[in-house]
Amino acid sequence: MAANPNIPPVELAEQLAVQNDRKIVLAILDGLGGVPRERKTELEAASIPNLNRLAAQSSLGLSTPIAPGITPGSGPAHLALFGYDPVTYRVPRGVLEGMGLGLELAPGDLVGRGNFATIDDAGRLVDRRAGRLPTAVCALLCGRLQREIPAVGDVRVTVVPGAEHRFVVLFRGPRLAGDLSDSDPQHNGERPLEVLPPDTAGARSAEVANTFIRRSAEVLASEKTANWVLLRGLGSPPAIPSLADRYRLRPVGIAAYPMYRGIARLCGMDVPDAGSTWESELDTLRRIADEHDFCYIHFKETDRAGEDGDFDAKVEIIERFDEEVVPRLVALRADVLCITGDHSTPAVLCGHSWHPVPLLIHASYSRRHSRLDEFGERACARGDLGHIRARDVMPLLLAYGLKLRKFGA
Repeated sequence: MAANPNIPPVELAEQLAVQNDRKIVLAILDGLGGVPRERKTELEAASIPNLNRLAAQSSLGLSTPIAPGITPGSGPAHLALFGYDPVTYRVPRGVLEGMGLGLELAPGDLVGRGNFATIDDAGRLVDRRAGRLPTAVCALLCGRLQREIPAVGDVRVTVVPGAEHRFVVLFRGPRLAGDLSDSDPQHNGERPLEVLPPDTAGARSAEVANTFIRRSAEVLASEKTANWVLLRGLGSPPAIPSLADRYRLRPVGIAAYPMYRGIARLCGMDVPDAGSTWESELDTLRRIADEHDFCYIHFKETDRAGEDGDFDAKVEIIERFDEEVVPRLVALRADVLCITGDHSTPAVLCGHSWHPVPLLIHASYSRRHSRLDEFGERACARGDLGHIRARDVMPLLLAYGLKLRKFGA
């Protein structure tokens, strides 16, 4: 089929994609980007000799996850990096978490991401994460909810524990619809919200979700910390074309957290059990890298430190990544190595932000800048890649991997 010059670069890349044995490794430090504290961001304040050395041999730039000024969630930010338009492909958080935990979802299912939380006697949130419960405690509480709430009317309920305070709830039954509002107000000190439907067609689904929340509160009433549940990202699974179909890739996704395994599965990646540590993730990557030509590996801890508002902890995590991970990524000798973040999580904001994200692409055909020998926001702003959309990163990686045919005669 002839390529249409009026279509966006990502769709054009689909038409030009070819298969070869060149390997692409995409390493994502969740929430990597930051905002200065005392004139330096977390990345700029960190001692990162390996990343700086790599930067001097790489192409640098900044990427905007969605659009200028738009603060993204991790789901759409990742989809953009994989080459999907995150506005077109709107995937509910619950679907990603559920797929990441191994749930086999069917059309018409309603899935939500849950948090155990703490409320006070006045019904206000004291801690949206219930002190980041140990995962083992979360599993016990999920077991209680499953036993006590196996169904809501004719809708079957499945409760699956995730990491720490997180869980997933799957509602399966007739006449369910997605795109419900969250019950999580996103701030402590506020009252949990009622789940609302976007229209009358979703009224039944909203009532099922609200009933589950009320009954969960009854089950958890004796708990001092985890005495409430918050639901967010309630929706149904969409149909998304796979990376294999779009770009003729043999992709694999390596992540410890369920949501990111879910994103990988949704995009058609193989998703092996990679354990829960950086060491186990890297061991998995080394073991299976030869079987795939696109390897995505995810590191969560930078985002967590940013959300906790702990600037120094985020610096230490970046330094640990530089010391423990970067040499092992380089040792893979991939044809293309990209190190970036899905979005910015500045510690000074204690959450995700709209700020552009540092981007590094190391490949045989990278243009090197003799005066750029550091990996940080300001250095990347001067890099040869310029300031691009995150969804244009994938065509660049394919190009550096010689996986795109020439366009036109």
